[in-house]
Amino acid sequence: MATIIAELCQNHNGDETVLNEMVHAAADAGADYAKIQSLLARDLTYRERFEKGLWDGDRQLAIKRPYQAEYDRLKPMDLDDDAHHRFIEQCRSAGIKPLTTVFSKSRIPFLATLGFDAVKVASYDCASGPFLSELKPHFSHIYVSTGATFDSEIERAAQILDDHPFTLLHCVTIYPTPLDEMHLVRLAYLRRIAPSVGFSDHSLVALDGIKASAVALLLGADVVERHFTVLPPEGSRDGPVSIDPGQLAELVRLARLDQSGLQDYVDQEIGDFSMMMGSERRSLSETELLNRDYYRGRFGSKVGDKVIFNWDE
Repeated sequence: MATIIAELCQNHNGDETVLNEMVHAAADAGADYAKIQSLLARDLTYRERFEKGLWDGDRQLAIKRPYQAEYDRLKPMDLDDDAHHRFIEQCRSAGIKPLTTVFSKSRIPFLATLGFDAVKVASYDCASGPFLSELKPHFSHIYVSTGATFDSEIERAAQILDDHPFTLLHCVTIYPTPLDEMHLVRLAYLRRIAPSVGFSDHSLVALDGIKASAVALLLGADVVERHFTVLPPEGSRDGPVSIDPGQLAELVRLARLDQSGLQDYVDQEIGDFSMMMGSERRSLSETELLNRDYYRGRFGSKVGDKVIFNWDE
């Protein structure tokens, strides 16, 4: 049976009442984990090239994402230390395991005290070897997304984690991800270098529902992570790529089916899924490279007037 992670992300909009509702709804749907994001606006880094963006003629070299606007957006959604304790209590009350994504080295000591049995690393830190090494003593399992990461970096991450339980999650960092950009055949590549593999799905729910996740399960994904919300799609930034409680319950049902049951579902509900398979080894698209440039280093650990990035020793 595959593990299902309900990624609550920032769909709570900073409202703990909504966050608690999501926790209980995810538990009721049968998900294994409810996951938050342990990011803080204060860890956002200022980088000049993103203030106005960079262009070379018609070619974009860096996206426009001004620091102050991003800080002002993120700050109301901070989950402070007390909110983390309350989140874990809500998970215990609902009967679902808590999980979080850690974005900066400075948060590791605190998160290590909370009793998480696992931790998630976002795609843009798959290549942050020192960060992965620092997580190993504190968490019994590490989930690592692999979007916008070069194969050599993914393979290096697998080597660093080789003596520790870990899962590599296939991910495409295009938001939302069209079905013909899924490259689900990458699961086979990841399985050759990792003991456990999975899929983090960012498809557009209104158009594609849970099709990509269902096919990933058919292809043997051990884990599926899916953004989840109890609000309308327009109710949060990630709403359009977030499934609702009914869709999460259906995804959990599929995760409990055997191979024959999954094949029947895909045959009847999806049909030909060859467009989702893509290439096992491929170059990153321009969109992915631009996202990598911005998100890798988006957060850092601030020590005095110096920023320590997750790839720093």
